Amino acid sequence: MKIMDWYIIKKYLSTFVVMILLFIPIGIMVDMAEKIDKFKENEVPTQAILSYYLDFTWYFGNLLFPIFLFLAVIWFTSKLANNTEIIALLSSGISFSRFLTPYLVSAGIIALFAFFSGMFIVPKSNASYNAFQYKYIAKKNDRQTKNLIKQINPKEYIFVSSYDPIRKSANNFTLEHFEENIMTFKIQSSSIRWVDKDSVFRLSSYVRRSFTDNGEIYLRRNRLDTLFDFKIDDLSPVNYKAETLTFSPLNKFIEKEREGGSVMINSHLLVRHKRWSLPFSAFVLTLIGVSVSSFKRRGGMGVNLALGISLGFLFIFFDKIFSVLVNKSNFSPFLGAWLPVFIFGSLAIFLLNRARS
Repeated sequence: MKIMDWYIIKKYLSTFVVMILLFIPIGIMVDMAEKIDKFKENEVPTQAILSYYLDFTWYFGNLLFPIFLFLAVIWFTSKLANNTEIIALLSSGISFSRFLTPYLVSAGIIALFAFFSGMFIVPKSNASYNAFQYKYIAKKNDRQTKNLIKQINPKEYIFVSSYDPIRKSANNFTLEHFEENIMTFKIQSSSIRWVDKDSVFRLSSYVRRSFTDNGEIYLRRNRLDTLFDFKIDDLSPVNYKAETLTFSPLNKFIEKEREGGSVMINSHLLVRHKRWSLPFSAFVLTLIGVSVSSFKRRGGMGVNLALGISLGFLFIFFDKIFSVLVNKSNFSPFLGAWLPVFIFGSLAIFLLNRARS
């Protein structure tokens, strides 16, 4: 049986790679046909376009991972079934569970690749991919810039009415400092700007009010250069910031955003949960793929492929629906990432029991 194990593992992995190599160029051509007018209109440099499609390769592969995996499993498993190789194996006394072993080993290899690429490679590509999209294609603001409120540490809160990330400045700045839930001082200025040359914050129309047991101390200056316990970009990180961070930076970013009371914390948590749920989906999708294609069907391989594509897109559909629920409501980020895996996991168990009977 070891020969058969290696045969299945080799076929699984090679077919998976072939599916990626077949569909990614198609995705690139479709995307280019859709955006070529934008490229010309915005006079996008050729080097920027080439870099964009290199990043697009990782983005597209990560997005359609379920379909590539489904097609790979169903394609070569259907060929084994049509050649009656599976029937011969099971008739020789091999259990269906034992037959599944090399599939699960292959799924484990792909899951490890999906985990490491999702944690360390895809985030870096997402940074460039999203930056290109917002700069040349979407032409819209990639972050919230109005009425920002943020907790920068356990004792201090900051407020600004508007923020300009290009100029690194904000209007109507307020900082409030608390000691045991009592405000001890408050800083206000008409504007705050980060000065790279001097590495300081420059405040205009600066006012500081300190509250003591003896009354209030009032200080006013036309301009003040100083330092604070935050970076100017902390006022409003880009909306896709979490998608661009690798494992450890992502965890630190989420904790910082949680402490700061970010309104996008659920979106950031969803990104982290998805990086863990995607590798597990490899096992679920493999079990479903084997279950629906391990026996001959009337209509042949075409029926199995159609079923595989349908289930793959259905998985992506559920994934997107739950992601929207998380981003647009108070739906749990954990459930948003893991429910598609749980739902299709239940389907996998059902189909597996039918295949064994």
